Amino acid sequence: MPNCLVHATSPYLLQHQDNPVDWWERGDEAFAEARRRDVPVPVSIGWAARHWCHVMI
Repeated sequence: MPNCLVHATSPYLLQHQDNPVDWWERGDEAFAEARRRDVPVPVSIGWAARHWCHVMI
């Protein structure tokens, strides 16, 4: 089941649209939801690489 990233425009974020975590893009809506629920906002600073660059790391 897709999460909130299904509508993302970033190719990196779209790679994670089927993750079991309900990731949200950074923005006013995400921060407002966190305030409403009174929960912390974890931040992912992931990266993407070509296949062989990833393999060699």
